[in-house]
Amino acid sequence: MKLNECRILLTGATGGIGQILAEQLLAGGAQLLLVSRRASLPESLQSGQVCLVQADLGDAAGREAVMAAARAFGGVNCLINAAGVNHFGLFEEQSEENIARLVNLNLTATLQLTHQMLPLLYQQPKALILNVGSTLGTIGFPGFATYCATKFALRGFSEALRRELADSMVKVLYVAPRATRTSMNGDLVTAMNEELGAATDEPMWVARQIVRVIQRETALRYLGWPEKLFARINGLLPGMVDGSLRKQLPIIQRYARQRS
Repeated sequence: MKLNECRILLTGATGGIGQILAEQLLAGGAQLLLVSRRASLPESLQSGQVCLVQADLGDAAGREAVMAAARAFGGVNCLINAAGVNHFGLFEEQSEENIARLVNLNLTATLQLTHQMLPLLYQQPKALILNVGSTLGTIGFPGFATYCATKFALRGFSEALRRELADSMVKVLYVAPRATRTSMNGDLVTAMNEELGAATDEPMWVARQIVRVIQRETALRYLGWPEKLFARINGLLPGMVDGSLRKQLPIIQRYARQRS
């Protein structure tokens, strides 16, 4: 889809990847309805092509506010679900409240908003739903059990909905970045990735790849090498990945326990 033909509802719009993605979409000529908990836009997004709705997607009233804003916006033909939170730590040490928070925002609220948005998307001659997942939605990684659970589910949802809507004009896309240099990954995660030799991408590069996914309407895209290879190996030979991660487990545990 051409960016100058896009009327986009973007969640997580003022996050690490979200803000830069919004800037890239704006530069390409897209009309943007941005969803954020913040009450104002950063200077880089203050434009006549941009509207902001302040809302908590984890709350039904917040999602209804987004829907009202989308109708007032004149409808949208592209929904980008990029809102999400992360948590690094041993699963046994997570609180029930924290588990519920991750599942609610990363998964439940995303599905509920998408469900509410479908009637508006059906009104368009052509529409896209893009779910921003993670490599950890394909490769279960120690220290991120709950986050992985939400992203595995989001990937499955994207695949199922894509097949369910195959006879419609609504396409469902899924893009899976690897570790990205944003505030979502704190200092401990950054230090751990460096010790493990895991690559970390810059948000600008990730945002540009997401823009390409939209332009090319790519159904499934993994970002980063060798993570995209590991994702395939994990599907075919999970025991091989088990062995590789088992060797790294002492390092991961050491950083996870520092957090607690």
